[in-house]
Amino acid sequence: MREQISVDKAIKRGHLIVNVPVFIAIIGCPALALYLSEQNLIPGWGIGIAFLIGFVLAWLIWSFMITKWRVWAFENVRNVHELKKRAIQEKLIWNDGNIFEKTEIRNTDDKRKLKDLEKKFEQEDEYREDYSLPPKIEIHFSKAYIYFELGISVLIIGVGIYLFTIGEKKQYILGAIMAVIGIYSTIKQYRKAFNNKPQIIIDSKGIQTKNVEFRDWSNIELEEVVQEGYGKSSKSYLIYFYDEEEFEKIEIDSLNVTHRELENILRTYRIRHNKNYS
Repeated sequence: MREQISVDKAIKRGHLIVNVPVFIAIIGCPALALYLSEQNLIPGWGIGIAFLIGFVLAWLIWSFMITKWRVWAFENVRNVHELKKRAIQEKLIWNDGNIFEKTEIRNTDDKRKLKDLEKKFEQEDEYREDYSLPPKIEIHFSKAYIYFELGISVLIIGVGIYLFTIGEKKQYILGAIMAVIGIYSTIKQYRKAFNNKPQIIIDSKGIQTKNVEFRDWSNIELEEVVQEGYGKSSKSYLIYFYDEEEFEKIEIDSLNVTHRELENILRTYRIRHNKNYS
């Protein structure tokens, strides 16, 4: 029987065989052109051409290698739903139907294999209980995150005061705006720093958040941790539906739990509930 590869291992391999060559192509072509230009081997405008070549080459590499990774990953990973979700979140692949997904290079054999692998998506993912987790988990604001944000806020205030004291009209206005923003952010983070109440409580009976009173697992569905946005502006949220039509969406970036940790917590306590109350 073939050994199943973990989702984490598949994602790491995807970055290695797809994103690393793409990065090398994008950076390498202009870097090589810059070197050749400094050696007077090519004209200066060749650097601009190299940027274009690097982009096209990188896209071709991605289009070819991502298909090879798809086939390998979906063949060897059991939890294909989680794998696909993670791959989209980590910018390895695009959402179904996205115009960029259509640029993937797939030969006849690739298409046949991917078509056959669609059957795996008819099965639900399987997870194991994490026995290291306690009977109940309380999730609070992250002190490290708050202190970091406080530092940024104080820095903004400092820059604002500096610009404010220069005396010129433009700097005066900009300084005042920055100082106000910094003070507002400082007050906001200061309140969080002294807020010791749990923002999320999860156990084998259900979930409670700062916004929604306790709900039993039997009244909760489609619980998941999602990431919205791209790059540094992306944010992670705990989302779940309850009482049929209601839903909760709470940001977790400022809490003392990571995206992956919260996913594991949700799965474990859902499993415990099913074992105890099924």
